[in-house]
Amino acid sequence: MGKKALIMDDKQVQRALVRMAHEIIERNKGVSDVCLVGIRTRGEPLAKMLAEAICAIEGVQLPVGTVDITFYRDDLTHITKEPTLNRTDIPFDVNGKCVVLVDDVLYTGRTARAAMDALMDVGRPKRIQLAVVTDRGHRELPIRADFVGKNIPTSQSEFIRVNVQAVDGETSVWLWQAERAEA
Repeated sequence: MGKKALIMDDKQVQRALVRMAHEIIERNKGVSDVCLVGIRTRGEPLAKMLAEAICAIEGVQLPVGTVDITFYRDDLTHITKEPTLNRTDIPFDVNGKCVVLVDDVLYTGRTARAAMDALMDVGRPKRIQLAVVTDRGHRELPIRADFVGKNIPTSQSEFIRVNVQAVDGETSVWLWQAERAEA
């Protein structure tokens, strides 16, 4: 697989997160009952970045947690024979709150569905919203994001890679092309 094109650099990702922060504040008429939960792996630092952007606007530090969806996936046996369970860390009460799930890429909708299932095992939120840096289409489930950094229509042979400084050493969004097998 090779890089095809840089879609968003660090500044563009930051601008998208600031815009999404404004949208979250506006849609929820403030942030008094809002909390953020990042979906491991890249959703975790993205949720923290979004919380920083909201704090810069509202002066309020939102609670931020992390959810691990490993055993909630319906395609787990297709991904790995020996899954690794990471820790779900939601150190606050989600009952009656507006929980904004944060992830890097929305594709089939299966990750978002698994995250909602995992979240419901923690508590009963008043509302769940979904924030993603990129939406690449090709949904298999009737799930849509409430807040999108950038819509990037792709073909089935293309992939979106969101890099985050805390995980990858840089913040960017790349479009990748699957290499064709030689005949």
